[in-house]
Amino acid sequence: MSAQDDNAAAAAEGPSSHGNLPAVTLGALGVVYGDIGTSPLYAMRESLHAAAHDGLVREDVVGVISLLIWTLILIVTVKYVIFILRADNKGEGGTLSLVALLQQGLGNRPVWLLALGMVGVSLFFGDAIITPAMSVLSAVEGMALVAPAFATWVVPVTLVIIIALFMVQRWGTAAVSVLFGPIMLLWFGTMAVLGLLHIGDDWSILTALNPLHALGFITTNGFAALIVLGSVFLAVTGGEALYADMGHFGAKPIRVAWYGVVFPALTLSYLGQGALVLAHPEAMSNPFFLLAPGWLLVPLILLATAATVIASQAVISGAFSMFKQATRMGLLPRFEIVHTSHTHEGQIYLPRVNRILLAGVVALVLLFGSSTDLASAYGIAVSGDMVITSILASALFLKVWKWPAATVAALMLPLLVLELIFLAANGTKLLSGGYVPVCIAAVACLLMWTWVRGAAWVRAETRDVPTDLAALAQALEAGGKVRVVEGTAVFLTSESGAAPDALLQNLKHNQVLHAHNLIVTVALDTRPRVPDDERLHLAAIGPRFTAVGLAFGYMEEPNVSRALARARKQGLKFDIMQTSFFLNRRSFRSNPHRGLPRWQEPIFMSMARGAADATSFYRLPSDRVIEIGQQITI
Repeated sequence: MSAQDDNAAAAAEGPSSHGNLPAVTLGALGVVYGDIGTSPLYAMRESLHAAAHDGLVREDVVGVISLLIWTLILIVTVKYVIFILRADNKGEGGTLSLVALLQQGLGNRPVWLLALGMVGVSLFFGDAIITPAMSVLSAVEGMALVAPAFATWVVPVTLVIIIALFMVQRWGTAAVSVLFGPIMLLWFGTMAVLGLLHIGDDWSILTALNPLHALGFITTNGFAALIVLGSVFLAVTGGEALYADMGHFGAKPIRVAWYGVVFPALTLSYLGQGALVLAHPEAMSNPFFLLAPGWLLVPLILLATAATVIASQAVISGAFSMFKQATRMGLLPRFEIVHTSHTHEGQIYLPRVNRILLAGVVALVLLFGSSTDLASAYGIAVSGDMVITSILASALFLKVWKWPAATVAALMLPLLVLELIFLAANGTKLLSGGYVPVCIAAVACLLMWTWVRGAAWVRAETRDVPTDLAALAQALEAGGKVRVVEGTAVFLTSESGAAPDALLQNLKHNQVLHAHNLIVTVALDTRPRVPDDERLHLAAIGPRFTAVGLAFGYMEEPNVSRALARARKQGLKFDIMQTSFFLNRRSFRSNPHRGLPRWQEPIFMSMARGAADATSFYRLPSDRVIEIGQQITI
């Protein structure tokens, strides 16, 4: 491998250096592995139900367990832990980080790359709606084993837990997140012990460690095996979190947690469930909870509920981060972002996204009513997202890292084929519930495509006759019908070298020019974070004008006020109490003969109206902001 690959791998370890490895690894258990860690609640059960369509024999049970274990090995261990975690963007991971890495390497953002990024984000959003519903439902359903009459209360209790979970998002999770790691450690330890205690029910279950049993199950059952694979895939639905959450913990703690805790616990749990079913076929109805003795059942259900809430919290936080990244990369309009912690940068809350997620999760719980029915909708979004990750990673290895084509094909092609098989397997559930994430992803893709297309048209419209800033500054200095007032004016613009529309409108209507004028261009970098020494660039344009270039990473908050205050170290005169910020507020009107198609215009205008205002987005002092309107035809 090249030196560039080694540097990428080394950078991926970076975040772990900021804390003690055991402590960071414990934190990774609470965030990264919440989803995949709760999959034993339903993956084995649903896989056996799918395999038992024509009756269940011993070879089927062993084959299903072998499929579950080897799916974990191939998809999670080989693909993500060994290979994909190497593809970091300055320590950050996720689908959009792959898009950013490819964009940097290619020098542009081709249509195919933009399309794959949109689909990946959309599928992740679909998964973020399904995961809380599926996880919490499966845990609460365990109470029916203790008290069968509780079955009628499963949906109401689930809704109460979910609504409470989303309501507390506005206050953040910093205060309780310190418990996530210990609770998940207890959860994995409990799973491992229960599984280990039951392996002795039928020692022949250990033969499931031989992958030939998985292959034999597929060849013996033919097309019927495809139905089972759709349920087996439930075991790895949290695999994308390994990569998406790399920026929070670093690759090393994630790997240590996987090899040292998660994979052994999952393997023992599935082996124990399999041995229990071999010895007691009636346990197939709910093999996970039936691993526990009667006196432990209620505590186990409570622990499972806590684990599923933690898993849901991790997905919700991931959705907030994903939408933040998509906004920074221009795929969506600005969202209101509330920081819920003064010490943890990643602790954010997006009110509008939270409301959308809550409505979607509640609708799914009411629509499906049980985790068994909802399992039909689960998996297709994650399998599609995994396929996109493999395609983007292959393109990165080949086009940017310059790996030999034969090496990329040997490493990634078998994994891609396997994931396509899983995608096809989940596709068999399309009519019975798989349509839900597909419809969610389709709507999200439409919205992003509309926004990207509309924003491009607006940029083209506003660049028809740009006024050169240097020429304007020279003309104003030579004299004119403007009055110079004391203080500093800050004008934000998206196009370097051109006079901002707010400046032109202010000169036209008010005929006023401030003594000092800062023309600020905010650039959103393809890197997750920009070092402070690269944050700001100054260029004098005449005695009254200074061009200020600010750069922020897509994981950062574009705090313009703070950046300008720091610019005083470079000689920039900036006093917030003597400064006015001028913003250009755009409104849109429809024109059926030009611009966007008529059906797309109201969608774009609605998204534009709903975007967070620039004052909040750029962290400007609201009492120092002056907005000047501009109307644009789309």
